[in-house]
Formats: sequence, C-alpha cells, structure tokens
Amino acid sequence: MYNNKSRALLAVISTTVLSCSSLVASAAVSEKEAARLQRDLTPLGAERAGNAAGIIPAWTGGYTQPIPGDVAGGRRSDPFKDEQPLYTITVDNMNQYADQLTDGVKAMLQKYPDSYHLNVYPTHRTASAPQWVYDNTAANAIRATLDGHTLKGAYGGVPFPIAKTGLEAIKNHILGWAGSSWEVMLTQYQITSNGRSVLTTEGSIRQNMPYYFQDGSVDNYDGMYWEINLTNVGPPIRAGEMIVGRDNLDADKSAAYVYLTGQRRVRRLPNACCDTPAPATAGLMSFDEISVFSGRTDLFDWKLLGKQEILVPYNQNRFLQYSEDQIITGQHLNPAAVRWELHRVWVVEATLAEGKRHRVPKSKYYLDEDTWQAVLGDRWDGKGQLWKTLWGFNYVMPDFPGTIRQTFGYYDLLSGEGYVANVLNDQEFHHRPTNRWPTNTFTGQGLAAQGVR
Repeated sequence: MYNNKSRALLAVISTTVLSCSSLVASAAVSEKEAARLQRDLTPLGAERAGNAAGIIPAWTGGYTQPIPGDVAGGRRSDPFKDEQPLYTITVDNMNQYADQLTDGVKAMLQKYPDSYHLNVYPTHRTASAPQWVYDNTAANAIRATLDGHTLKGAYGGVPFPIAKTGLEAIKNHILGWAGSSWEVMLTQYQITSNGRSVLTTEGSIRQNMPYYFQDGSVDNYDGMYWEINLTNVGPPIRAGEMIVGRDNLDADKSAAYVYLTGQRRVRRLPNACCDTPAPATAGLMSFDEISVFSGRTDLFDWKLLGKQEILVPYNQNRFLQYSEDQIITGQHLNPAAVRWELHRVWVVEATLAEGKRHRVPKSKYYLDEDTWQAVLGDRWDGKGQLWKTLWGFNYVMPDFPGTIRQTFGYYDLLSGEGYVANVLNDQEFHHRPTNRWPTNTFTGQGLAAQGVR
C-alpha cells in the first residue's frame, strides 16, 4: 500500500522520467510508414503525385540527363531556355494570386510597384539524387533521432524524410543533398538603398559535405557535416583574406577561422553563428542567413505549419545566362532573369526560445518538398515589423545529380538595401564537382599555411 511519501516519490520519479524522455525525442518512423518512400512519396519524402489543378506535375525521377550545351566542369546551360512565362504577377494583379505569395514577396511588389514583378513559368520537378543517397534516406527514416537539437543516427541522406516537426524539417534543409565536394568562383554584391550595386567579394570557395561522403557510414561518422574555404582575390581592399570553417552536428564543436592581410595572422572567430555578421559577406548578412538559413537551431522553437502551394524561385539556370552587369536592376534582381514556379513547400516558423537572444525573434522558412531546400524566408524584427525577405536559388545540375542550391540573398524591406551572394554568372565554370578536399583545407592550422602572402 502506498503512503503519501511513496506517492510523492513516485510522482517525482515519473516527472523525472518524462523530463528525460523529452530530451531524447525519438523521431524515427515505423518501417511500415517508411515504406511510403517507395510508394506515394519520393525517395526524399515529397508527394510523388502532382497537384489537383495539374500545375504541379508528378515526380518521375527528376532531371538526370545532360543539359544540351553544358560543358563538363564548365558553364551550365538552361534546360528550359525555350520556355516563355505563363503569366506575370505585378502589384496590380497580386491579389489574384495572394494565397500563392509569401508575405515577403507581397511586400516587394508593394515596395517597388514600378519595377518588381514575377515571371511565372511551367513547374518542373527536377530534383534528384544518387541511388545511394536514396538508400541512406530510407535507412535514416527508421533510425534518426534528435537528442535535444543534436541529430543522432543519420548519415548520407535526408535525416527525416517523413518529418513530423519543424525542427526535423529545418534539419532536412541544413542536411539536404548538395553533393560531396565542389568548388565555385564567385562574386557578391551589396545593393544600396539608392539602387547601386557594390562589389564586396570576389573569390573562390572550396567545400566538402562530409555527411555525404559515399564511403562513410553512420557508425564511423564524426558529426562534421559542412566544410568551407573562401579565398578572396577582390575587391583590392579584401584581396588575400581567407575564411575557413567546419560545422558539426553538435554546434559546440563547430569552428571558423579568418586570415586578415592587415593583421597577417589567423584568428578564430569567437562566435561564428547566429546573428553575428558573416565576414564572407563583408558583414552584410548574418551567419544564419547564409543559404536562407544555416547554423544553430537551438536558439529557436520550431513549428511545422504545414504544406502550401506557393510561387518560389526554382530551376534558375536561366539566371546564369545573364551577365553580372545585367542581374541587378535598381534595389532588386532583374525580374527578367528570375524564374518563378509553383511548388509545394513546407512552412516552418521559428520563434525565439525562452531565455535566448537574437536580433530576429520570429522567422518563417519555405522548404521545397522535393529537395528540402529553403527557397524563401521572411524575418520579423523585435517590433514585429517584416524586416528582411530572403531567397535562395537552385540550379539543375544533372552531373551531381541534383537541383543544387547556390546563389542566395536578401532584401531589407525597411532600409531598401539588399545583398546577393555567390554569383557565378561571369565565371569560367559554374559550381563543379571535385575530388574530396583534404581536411586541413578547412582548419585554422591549415589556414595559417595557406594565408601567408
């Protein structure tokens, strides 16, 4: 028979057990549910079927054949270059499409009524990935878990192809298929409030995504998922600067280093995350605005708001065909160079967690169902004003294969400024796959050896 003391002790034990259980939230689905990845869902977790209106087609394997005009390791062509816009959305007819537009897109149409518009093209579901990525994704579906905000038991594929929560969905974005190793030559531009574009960065980026090393496994994986080395060759004031970084699933194990020519030494960046200005963007974007969202998730509570059909920038090979002096017109990208398509996206809301600090207490991210990439994002300031609207471009790259994210940026709806990162247009090659880069390419010690000039 329990006395009052026993009941109290049992209550304490029960509370403790529930508390501990909440720290290790099992997110894997049953084998029966995971089998949907072979039936009504794509191997990465999207709906295979098209939409009821027939505008979004069924997924049939993605775009995996060479694009006519592509040169291996060179510039990329547009697989849909002969298509014309189906219609154009302006401030005058935007209400007709209101349920397919994000708050940020609506705000841009209203802020720049004489110049900003959306050219809407037919939807193509080009997303693909290697079979081994599909196989790993199926395995992840029944083994991946979250220990707080740290991912466990996933490797080489989308962690949560049948996502149940906002945190799982944003982890899928961070760890979406983007290849294993690659390099780009690029430029980056600030857009000033009076409509001038200013070159801030010219250089090269080498990257590894160790999470997608084909010869690795969940058993020997050390948690490093993204490695980057940016070398600046211009503008002259920034020539010679170098930045390296390695991100780990355990955010406390991530590290970034910078070499500044004026100081002639390598130093570790003390807080290379979150709302800290990122040197790679001349300090004009925060670390977690790279690729619409990147980095730590533990500052926010994440809510999965559901799936919507909205107009998003997609299959942007058309953009690559424009020269860099053509891509920015006034306070935004040249609308003629941007391709918009109707896609299904997951909508994820991030609100600042209790006790945490961030300049942006609320955001929404729009994740493409086929790739899990965040293709649009909106951020609100502490006064509740819609502050920034972010965008990310993906390109059809059958050689990976995949529809891979690369160029990204934002518009500041309050100041009228903007930023365009990772512009590839005028380069000799557009995002080419490479052999694996040595680890010391991305470490502080390796940077010390590379940065001496």
